[in-house]
Amino acid sequence: MEVFDRRAVGRHRDRAAPHLDKHDFLFREVAERLADRLDDVKRRFPLALDLGCHTGQMARQLGRRGGIETLVHCDLSPKMARRAGPFAVAADEEALPFAEERFDLVLSCLSLHWINDLPGALVQVRRGLKPDGLFLAAMLGGDTLGELRTAFAEAEIAEEGGLSPRVSPFADVRDAGQLLQRAGFALPVVDADVVTVSYGDPLRLMADLRGMGESNAVAERRKGFTRRATLGAAQARYRALFGDADGRVDSTFRVLYLTAWAPHPAQQKALAPGSARTRLAEALGTTEIPAGEKAKP
Repeated sequence: MEVFDRRAVGRHRDRAAPHLDKHDFLFREVAERLADRLDDVKRRFPLALDLGCHTGQMARQLGRRGGIETLVHCDLSPKMARRAGPFAVAADEEALPFAEERFDLVLSCLSLHWINDLPGALVQVRRGLKPDGLFLAAMLGGDTLGELRTAFAEAEIAEEGGLSPRVSPFADVRDAGQLLQRAGFALPVVDADVVTVSYGDPLRLMADLRGMGESNAVAERRKGFTRRATLGAAQARYRALFGDADGRVDSTFRVLYLTAWAPHPAQQKALAPGSARTRLAEALGTTEIPAGEKAKP
């Protein structure tokens, strides 16, 4: 199923690559948060892959963290990958060119949300990891850009009598956790954080999205330029619905953080049901009530 036009995603990234440093604030912020999470893992990862590397924001935040000796950069856009640094590969995240059990660590910062076959891509990542290798990623999810979505929906209905997809569909925490399990990862953990960005003008948000290479690439998007009347109405609705007393508007980016490991026999495993040696009631210092009975007042 094609949700996203991958050729459009590549074109958007190629176009954004030369000037991405003027718009990459979100990539830098989330890359720093991912690097901080890597600090919590007391392991060394000599060979790592930066999947969807953009122009190297993740690499600049990593430094020498994680004992990384070699970092391979990979991006759908050749122009992005070329700017990221040495050991750069232009490749589609849906068809990775790497051998199995090659990497100690795979990182991905705000790239997975443009993948059509995300389950298949995650399987490839898991196969590319050595046993007990770590996958650490951040992707946009949940109600990301909900303000922009609402403003454009109301504007299109009012001005054009219809509605077209303007913002990508995003996974939520439960979806991401289930995808990691389906891909065969061990010990999957998913949590979410919110980055809120304030703008003096909604048009500045749209310029940033274009400058980041994050323009609309939904396969069913309406082709051609947005009508001037629709754009003006969307800007007005954004201010009316989400503006503050100073005339500024917020834009919400919900970031999902994915942590999982390639399976290894030495990893911790959940105990089998019924194998506990101590009753929960004893641990809590309370009285166990059999099922079907009510507690006495």
